[in-house]
This record gives sequence, structure tokens and C-alpha cells, in this order.
Amino acid sequence: MDIRVGLLVLATLAVGGRAVARAPISEATGERAHSSPPPGLQDEIAAADSALFAAFNQRDLPKVMSFFTRDLEFYQDNEGVANYAQTKRDFGQMFGQAVPIRRGLVPGSLEVFPIKNYGAMEVGRHRFCHVEAGKEDCGTFSFVHIWRRTDRGWQIARVISYGH
Repeated sequence: MDIRVGLLVLATLAVGGRAVARAPISEATGERAHSSPPPGLQDEIAAADSALFAAFNQRDLPKVMSFFTRDLEFYQDNEGVANYAQTKRDFGQMFGQAVPIRRGLVPGSLEVFPIKNYGAMEVGRHRFCHVEAGKEDCGTFSFVHIWRRTDRGWQIARVISYGH
């Protein structure tokens, strides 16, 4: 199964089984065609992602948590599933460490797909770095964020983090 199709299946499950529009299959290649998100959606989600991780890099826990819905489900391949309270506790512990960790989006990796009557799916790769034993230690991982449009603006309801 193509990784993007697999991510769409996971994202569909993550939003409670709601259907995600499937792109038509190209007769020439046998692959799904990817349509562009509606005008402005890519920029809105990219801006929300940037604001979330600016707060993350500044270790601003209240601001970071304002980007998540209270019914958050955070799936991570190496740690399992966490809810909002567990995620808040985990970020609080991470931000309390002496050595800061920084996140950067891998250039060119961001893809955004609309989710009808719900919000958007952000798929990408990001790099986390910290200094250990005097050297920069970095890891690059894949993620899916399911963004819900709420009265408070864009918030993440589901996270799938993998490739650790």
C-alpha cells in the first residue's frame, strides 16, 4: 500500500471513521492523483504549524497546549497513545529539562489535505535537535496532524507520529 494512501486510511480512522475524499486513480500510472488544497488552506495550516512549534521551541507550555483539542489523541509508534492530560504532562517534563529540544519542519515535506466538514490533515516530516555531550543530536520523523476548525481557530485533534 502506498504510504500516502495508508496515511489517509489512518487519518480517516483518527477522525472517527468519517470518510475522506479519495483522489481518482490515474489510468496512465495507476496511482492516485493528488489535488491541491482549497486556496488558502495550505497557508493557514502552515501558519498554524509554525505558530505551534514557535511556542514549542520557546517552551511555552500554555501556548503549545492551546493548539490541541481537549479530546486529543496522540499516537506515537514508540510510546503508544496519550490523551490531552498525558500530552501536557509529557511536554511539561520535556520543557523542564536543562537541555532544550528544537523542532524544525523539513523543507518541502508539508502536504495539506482538506477533510470535508471537519478541517484538514497535515502530513510531513520534522526534525528535532538537542545538544548532547557537546554535539548536536538530531532525528527526523514523520507525522500526521488532524486539524479541526473550532471557534478558537485551528486546533489539533489527532496526532500520528512515527518513524522513531
